[in-house]
Amino acid sequence: MTTALDRGAPAPEKTDNGRRGSHALRWWVLAVLGVAQLMVVLDATVVNIALPAAQQDLGFSDGDRQWVVTGYALAFGSLLLLGGRLSDLFGRRNTFIVGLIGFAGASAVGGAATSFEMLVAARVGQGVFGALLAPAALSLLTVTFTEPSERAKAFGIFGAVAGTGGAIGLLLGGMLTEWASWRWVMFVNLAFAAVALIGAVLLLAKHVVAQRPKLDIPGTLVVTAALFGIVYGFSHAESTSWTNPVTLGFLIGGAALLGVFVWLETKVAHPLLPLRIVLDRTRGGSFLTVFVMGIGMFAIFLFLTYYMQLSMGYSPIKTGLAFLPMVAGMVLSSTTAPSLLLPKVGPKIVISGGFLVAAAGMAWLTQISLDSGYVTHILPALVLMGLGLGGAMSTAFQGATSGVHHDDAGVASAMINTSQQVGGSIGTALLSTIAASAATDFLSSHQPGPLAVAQAQVESYTTSFWWATAIFVAGAAVTAFLMPNTVPAPSEGEPVLAH
Repeated sequence: MTTALDRGAPAPEKTDNGRRGSHALRWWVLAVLGVAQLMVVLDATVVNIALPAAQQDLGFSDGDRQWVVTGYALAFGSLLLLGGRLSDLFGRRNTFIVGLIGFAGASAVGGAATSFEMLVAARVGQGVFGALLAPAALSLLTVTFTEPSERAKAFGIFGAVAGTGGAIGLLLGGMLTEWASWRWVMFVNLAFAAVALIGAVLLLAKHVVAQRPKLDIPGTLVVTAALFGIVYGFSHAESTSWTNPVTLGFLIGGAALLGVFVWLETKVAHPLLPLRIVLDRTRGGSFLTVFVMGIGMFAIFLFLTYYMQLSMGYSPIKTGLAFLPMVAGMVLSSTTAPSLLLPKVGPKIVISGGFLVAAAGMAWLTQISLDSGYVTHILPALVLMGLGLGGAMSTAFQGATSGVHHDDAGVASAMINTSQQVGGSIGTALLSTIAASAATDFLSSHQPGPLAVAQAQVESYTTSFWWATAIFVAGAAVTAFLMPNTVPAPSEGEPVLAH
C-alpha cells in the first residue's frame, strides 16, 4: 500500500520520520537557505558601490562599466526558469550544492580579476550559478515547511531576507570598499557559501531519482532567448534610448519569443513551465506582486542612493547605514504579517495594503529638496516603505508556491525570482530614462549654473519617486482585482531532512 510519505506528502504527525529534534532541524535548514538567498540577492547591489574602485584598478571605461552589472543580470534573469526545472528534475539538494560551489568559484575568480574581461566573466558565472541556487533555495523552503503556522513564520523570515538584501548589499559594499578593497565585495561570498554548504551537506537529505528526468529542450531554448532579449533590451535602453534599433529589436524579439514559449508549453508532454502554475489566481497575483515591487524598489535603492551621496554628501558607509530603518521595517512586517494578519484578513488585503503603505512612503520622498534633512524627509519614508513592502513581499513568496506539487516547486520558485529580476530590469531602465528626461527639461528652462545642475538632479529623483508611487498604487489595484482573498494553501511536502 502506498503511504503519504511514499508519495512525497507529509504523513500526519510523522513528517520527520519520528525523529526527535526534527522541528529544530527545519529551522536550521531555514538558516542555511537564508544565508544562500542573502548571498544571491545582495550581489545585485553590493558590486555597485565598489564599481568606481574596480574601474580605477582595472582601467576600464565608463561605457564598459555597465557590463559588470548587466552581465550578472542577463545570465541570472535568462536562466532562472531552467535552473528551477533542473532542481525539480535532479534534486533540490544537488542543485543547491552545485549552485553554491559554482557561485563561490565565480566569486573567487572575480575577486582575483586582473582584467575587465575576467571580472565580467566572473559576474556572468555568478549569474549562471545564482540561477541554479535561488530557485533551489526557495523550493527547499516550500517543501520543508508545510505546517501552516511554521510556514507563515518561515516565509516571513525568507521574505525579509529577499527584500532587505539590496539594502544590506549597499551597506556591505560600502564597508568593504572603504575599509578593505573592492575585491572583498567578491571574496566575501566565499564565507557565505562555506556556511551554507556545510549546512546543506549536514542537514539536507540526498535525492533519490525514482524515474528518468525529462527536460523540455525547445521550451528551454525559447524562454532563455526570450528572457535574455527582454533583460538586454531594457539594459540597452538605459544606456541608449527607447527608439534605438538594437533596443527595439531585442524587446520586440524577446516579447515574440515569449509568446512562442507560451504556445509551446501547451503542446509538449513535459513542459518547462506548466501553465497551471501561473494561471492559478493566487500564484499569478503573487508573481505580479513581486514583478511590480521589482520595478518600484529600484527607485528607492538607485535614486535615493544618488541623492544621499551626491546631494547630501553622504559617504558609501553612511548611505548604507541610512537604509537600515527600511531594513528594520521590512524585517518587522515580513515576520509578523504572514502569521498575524494573513490568517485574519487574507492575502488580497495584506498585499494591497502593503502596496498602499509603500506608496505613501514613496510619495513622502517626492518632497525632498537640496536642503532636506534625513530625519524629516527620508527616515519616515524609509520606515513606511519597509513596513509596506515587507508584508507584501513575504505574503507573495508564500502565495507564489501555494498548493504546488513538490515536482513543480522548483519552477514555481524560479518564476518568483524571474518576476523580481525582470521587474528590476524594467524599473532600472524605465525610471532612469524618466529621470534623465526630467533633468534635461529642468535645465532647458533655467539659467545654467552649478545650482541649476544640482536642482535638476533633485528634480530627476522626485519625478522618479512620483512614477514609483503610481506604480505601487497600480499594483495595489491590480492585486485587489486579481487575487482571491483566501489564505494560500501549503505546498505538498516531501522529506528533505538528512537522516
